Amino acid sequence: MNYITKKDIALPKRRSNSRKGENGEVLVVGGSSDYVGCLVLAGLAALRSGVDWVTIAAPEKVGWAVSSLSADLVVKKFKGKMFAKEHAKKVIGLSKIFDCVLIGNGIGVADSTKQFVKKVVEINGLKVIDADGVKAVGIDDFDNAIITPHRKEMELFLKNSGFGKKTVDSVVKENDVKKKALLIKKLLGKRIKNNIIVVTGPVDIIISKHRLLFNKTGNAGMTRGGTGDVLAGLAAGFLAQSRDLLQSAVNAVYLNGVIGDILLKKKKGFFYIASDMVEEIERVLKQQNI
Repeated sequence: MNYITKKDIALPKRRSNSRKGENGEVLVVGGSSDYVGCLVLAGLAALRSGVDWVTIAAPEKVGWAVSSLSADLVVKKFKGKMFAKEHAKKVIGLSKIFDCVLIGNGIGVADSTKQFVKKVVEINGLKVIDADGVKAVGIDDFDNAIITPHRKEMELFLKNSGFGKKTVDSVVKENDVKKKALLIKKLLGKRIKNNIIVVTGPVDIIISKHRLLFNKTGNAGMTRGGTGDVLAGLAAGFLAQSRDLLQSAVNAVYLNGVIGDILLKKKKGFFYIASDMVEEIERVLKQQNI
């Protein structure tokens, strides 16, 4: 299998005379009454990746909570307990001034929220679709995106893409990682378009229209809540800076796993949490010498 290595990592370069905003701006859209911290984890991970600016778009009370948790994140607050279809027009308008939109973290799965997600992912700009956002869409609903499903989310994503139970079960129940990857790639075929599908797991799968890559950095401690939000934030941050979908996915998946492996040793066990990972990003990028 074609495993990612350190040689495959290429971080965005920052010009010494660059001005604020020239190194990428990310809009993170998500949150609900039950989920706040995921937005902070994703937003700070994007900032740590090197972008100049991150704005969080969230329901009003969620937004105030985010503001209290981090002074580094700008927050745009929307009325209501959760995003609904009627918010889509304003969020789409807001998204036009950003280099990348990350959508889905903690956003919820109410029917109106799913309709909101499906409208927002129609934007032509670069996107990362994560968490509950994945549950709302199928492969034909978007383009120019990195989408990051775990095992259960991949099952829902395939169902939303029009595949029947028998076909979906054949993917879900396949334990051989290479066979699973080839099966997903064959099923989606040309419908992948200009998208990157990252199926997270003990061995991560990265699928583009023309390539199939695997990543084995990371460990069992990364099943802990919030680690996927850090991954999504890194992907959005790298994408906002480089505008390269595949390279951004490769960078994020590999380095997210490296961070987990370093923390496993540092904490002498599975005692690290997602916020530890955010704090480790800067040191890991320096230590990798890439």
